Amino acid sequence: MEITEAIIARLEDLADEKSAVILQRFFKTGPGEYGEGDRFRGIRVPVLRRLCREFAQAGSTEALALLGSAWHEDRLLAMLILIERYRKADESGRESIYSLYCSQTARINNWDLVDISAPHIVGRHLNCSDRSSLYRYAASANLWERRIAIISTFHFIRNGEFEETLSIAESLLDDPEDLIHKAVGWMLREVGKRDRKVLELFLERHGRRMPRVMLRYAIERFPEEMRQGYLHGLS
Repeated sequence: MEITEAIIARLEDLADEKSAVILQRFFKTGPGEYGEGDRFRGIRVPVLRRLCREFAQAGSTEALALLGSAWHEDRLLAMLILIERYRKADESGRESIYSLYCSQTARINNWDLVDISAPHIVGRHLNCSDRSSLYRYAASANLWERRIAIISTFHFIRNGEFEETLSIAESLLDDPEDLIHKAVGWMLREVGKRDRKVLELFLERHGRRMPRVMLRYAIERFPEEMRQGYLHGLS
């Protein structure tokens, strides 16, 4: 049996209908919602991580096949496979995986798929190279590409670099999507955890313009009195 067929057989065996119903509600798959039409097998992330280890020989070919699946967990497993392959690859292999990832953003189409993969593939790949692609993603009409843009900067934040996060955050201040507000606020909070003065300066410049959810996420770690000061200052 080919590796892809073996993986799909295991995914089918692991499916849980009751969990699938819960996940479909959680990931907003109803008409008009951000995950409209997405289908779930009902498999939790820790199980998928074990499956990734079980099929350690799987590579880009298998990941690409899984990305074409209508099932959410199949695409999430594809992300886990690509992350692991990228971690172990040489320079040429990493370039190939990065290119594959960028060619498949239409299939990386929910927040968990973006969040689990973007820092480890896009952010890591652009760490020492031209980062202009992040700004193209930030200006994209595709919600998930905009989320990739800001979440990818988590890799830079972990290295103590904040410039891209702050710049992309500023470009997304007027974004209409709540999922972008949350993602930007989260990344700003991560900046603040490492250098609160940098975050305070950003808030001083842009706090009154920030969507409420973005602001709440950004200041979540502030002392309560300071948090209320920011929130009251915008009321």
